[in-house]
Amino acid sequence: MEVIGQAVDAIVGRREGSGVDLAAARLADVEDTHWAGAAARSLFDTLLFGVADAWARGWQPAETVRHVRREADALAAAVCADAVTVDLERHSLATVDPRWTEQVRALGVDTAHLSEERHLDHLSAEHGLMRFEAVEVVLRLLAILRTLPPMRRLGPPPGTFRPGTRAPAAVDQGRLQRVRALLAKAESTEFPEEAEALTARAQEMMARHSIDLALVEADPEEPDAASARRLPVDSPYDEHRAVLLNEVAEANHCRAVWHRELGLSTVMGFPGDVEAVDLLYTSLLVQAEKAMRVSGSARDRSGRGARKDYRASFMAAFAVRVGERLTESARATEEAVGAETGTDLVRVFAARESAVEAAVDEAFGALTTSRVRGPADPDGWYEGRAAADAASLGTRSGVTR
Repeated sequence: MEVIGQAVDAIVGRREGSGVDLAAARLADVEDTHWAGAAARSLFDTLLFGVADAWARGWQPAETVRHVRREADALAAAVCADAVTVDLERHSLATVDPRWTEQVRALGVDTAHLSEERHLDHLSAEHGLMRFEAVEVVLRLLAILRTLPPMRRLGPPPGTFRPGTRAPAAVDQGRLQRVRALLAKAESTEFPEEAEALTARAQEMMARHSIDLALVEADPEEPDAASARRLPVDSPYDEHRAVLLNEVAEANHCRAVWHRELGLSTVMGFPGDVEAVDLLYTSLLVQAEKAMRVSGSARDRSGRGARKDYRASFMAAFAVRVGERLTESARATEEAVGAETGTDLVRVFAARESAVEAAVDEAFGALTTSRVRGPADPDGWYEGRAAADAASLGTRSGVTR
């Protein structure tokens, strides 16, 4: 429907005003029943085309919904989640990558009441909007989807998945559950020493699993390919979070490429290692936030507020120290296993890291490193290092595309 395209063009071109308002009013008109139904169907179809176009540009479900929330608000993100879920249901599950299905299901959308003609009514009723306002939300969402930059494709979009002839060795789910349990305890404990021990134990378990997979997969005839996963790197202190992720990645034989403007990092490595990075990074963020709140409240009681500089310095120090500790833990585990088995793990991991580097070069070409601002608050720095001595990460800056 031409009126939809014109309205989206106006939003994208920042020519908002009467043109967008008139388009929204026209699409929201319910006086003509036939027109109202046709307008709703056209909006819905255009929205589904928009999310399919996002897949063609390399985006995935969870990060698309998150990006919409960053660019607009929770309402637009909810509408996007609706469309993403409906899009999944148009495909046979046999043709959808299970990881894709898992992301969509995690959005928690019930599509029972969504349909082409009724989705505007559902949106209005669900969020207390006039039909005009519901139309405007969809138009602005379409504008965001249209301007998504191209991303590296991390897997087949829905409808194109075909099981591979040689799947990479899977992560041991039993061990993964034990790692999750250890990290959950580390996140919940009030005692820094306990959090440190639990996190170190989790890293050791994942390091041993990585060694096991490296030995199993060491097939010079048909080496496994590196995989990739994008993880959110949110504000505030996004540059220090990127450093934290970079340090977790390096400790687990992966590389992290930071897309600063999108609030994301692509982690590349072998599947089990990427899984370890995701788990540890997510847990360490929880631990850092918790420790920073406790430390900040103590400063408040002493009459000095936990200023922005304090919090930024805290997170920077936490990232630096955690990197050091994870690297120490991984190295100690590899040395111990190497001594037990008589295997030269340095050579084994050198080959895997070379494969990861080649995958990064192929995916991104030339990369630049960004300089991270140094600590501005000594108290924040020392408190952050102390908190990291109850968790773990390091000093090199995140890699920026």
